[in-house]
Amino acid sequence: MHETLWFLIVGAVLVFMGVAATTLRRLPVSAAMFYLAIGYALASPGLGLLHLDMVADAHLLRTITEVALLVSLFAIGLRLRLGVLEKLWTVPLRLGFLAMLATIPLLTLFGVYVLQLGWGPSLLLAAILAPTDPVLAHDVQVRDPGDHDLLRFALSGEGGLNDGIALPFALLGLALCAAPGADASEVLNLELAGRIAWGVAGAIAIGALLGWATTHAVAWLRTRHAQALGLEGFFALGLIELSFGTAQLAHTYGFLAVFAAGVAMRRVEHRASGAVSPRQAIGTVDSEDVDATAANPSKAHAYMAESVLGFTIELERIAEVAVMAMVGNVLATLQAPLVTWRTVALGAALFLLVRPVAVELSLIGSSATPAQRRLMSWFGIRGIGSFYYLAYALEHGAAADVVPLAPLTLSVVAASVVIHGVSATPLMNWYHRLRSGDG
Repeated sequence: MHETLWFLIVGAVLVFMGVAATTLRRLPVSAAMFYLAIGYALASPGLGLLHLDMVADAHLLRTITEVALLVSLFAIGLRLRLGVLEKLWTVPLRLGFLAMLATIPLLTLFGVYVLQLGWGPSLLLAAILAPTDPVLAHDVQVRDPGDHDLLRFALSGEGGLNDGIALPFALLGLALCAAPGADASEVLNLELAGRIAWGVAGAIAIGALLGWATTHAVAWLRTRHAQALGLEGFFALGLIELSFGTAQLAHTYGFLAVFAAGVAMRRVEHRASGAVSPRQAIGTVDSEDVDATAANPSKAHAYMAESVLGFTIELERIAEVAVMAMVGNVLATLQAPLVTWRTVALGAALFLLVRPVAVELSLIGSSATPAQRRLMSWFGIRGIGSFYYLAYALEHGAAADVVPLAPLTLSVVAASVVIHGVSATPLMNWYHRLRSGDG
C-alpha cells in the first residue's frame, strides 16, 4: 500500500502540473512553491511518507541536486543564441563574475560581524548563498533562443556562470573551517589564484571544445551518411556527462564546462542557420519522414539543437519537482528553527542590501537601464544551487562547522522561492509594459 500511494501521489502531481502549467504562468505564483509545499507535506504526521535528513542524507541530496543542475545549466547554454563576441555577453559576465566577487566578501563580513560566525563558516555560508539559481528562474529567463532582451539574457547567463564559480570559495571556506587558527595568507596565495584561473578557463575550453566537436560530428554523420538519426536525448545526456567528467578529470569546474557545452552547441547551430531563427530554418517537418529533416544539410543543425533543447527542458522540469520536494521535506524534518533573528536578518541583508550593491557595482558603465538594474538586483534568486553547496559542505566538511549553516541557508532558499515566485509575474509584466511603452 505504501508503494501504491507513492505512485498515486507522484502521478497526480505530474499530471496536475502538466495541466496547470499555462495557468500558473499568468498567476503570481511559481511551480516551485507547490513542489516545496508537497515535499513539506510528505513529512507531516498524517502522511509520513518521506523523512530526509540534511546531514545523514547529504550524499544522496547532493547527487540528485547535482544532476538537476547539470541538466539545467546545459539547457540555459542552449537558450543563449548569440555570438560569443557580441557586446550583450558583457552584462551576464559582469553579473556572473564581478557581482559574485562582490557578494562573497559582503556576506562574509555580515556573517562575522552580525551573525557572530567564525571567518571559515562565514566564508562558507557566503559561497553557498552566492550563486543565483538556474533552475527556478523560468519567469525571468530568456523565452526562446532568439530572445535578446538584456534583462532576461543577463539573468540567464548569470545563472549559468556562477554555479561553477562558487566552488573554489566553498572549498576555501571548508579549508578555513578545518584550520580556524591558520593565517589567511597561508590559504590565499598565488597557487590558489592559479587553480581558480585554470578551473574557470579550462572548464570553458573543455565544454566549448566538446560541444563544438560532438555537434559537428553528429551533424556530419547525419547530412553526409544519413546516420546517427534520432535519439537526441542520448546525445544530450552524453554530452553533459562527457563535459562534466572531462572537466573533473582536468581539475576544472564541471558546472561551467556543461554550460559552455550548451553554448557551443547553440553557437554551431547559429552559424549554420545564419540570420533566420531555428524554427524558420527547420520549416515544416513531415511527420511521416522526420529523418529527412534531421539529415537535410540546411536543417540538420537547427533540428538537432531544438530537439536537444526540448528534451533538456522536460528533464529540467522533472528535476525541479524532485529537488524542490526534497528541499520542502528537509525543511519539515530540520531540527533547528527556521525563523530566528539570524535567518530574518540574513535574508533581508542578502536581498535588500548585498545583492543590490553587488549588481550596481558590477554594472558600472554598462548599458543597462535603471529599471533593468533594479530588476536584476531583485531577481537574485537563491534555490537549488545553494542547496547543492550546502549538501556538498555537509558531505565534505566537519558537521560542527557546517550544521549551524543549514537553517540559515534553507531559510533563505525558502524565502526566495516564495517572495521571488510571487513577485516574478507582476514585475516582469510591468517590465514588458515599460519596454513596449519605450518602443
